[in-house]
Amino acid sequence: MSKAQIKVMDNGSLRVTGDVELIDMDGNKFETKQTFSLCRCGRSQKIPFCDGTHKGTFQSCVRAEKALDDKQ
Repeated sequence: MSKAQIKVMDNGSLRVTGDVELIDMDGNKFETKQTFSLCRCGRSQKIPFCDGTHKGTFQSCVRAEKALDDKQ
């Protein structure tokens, strides 16, 4: 099984790649593909999935703090 990855896209969605099970609060599974995007802006008509509605209206650029080994 490959390791799943979630990438925080600049001014956009959360891009999910890998073997992931997405479920709602009642335990019902959403149908997903190997790669899909989750909405961060709250404007999508396909919540929890991104439909691109954020383009030009949502701004968020998130970066993880680099590990000490990477700063040298």
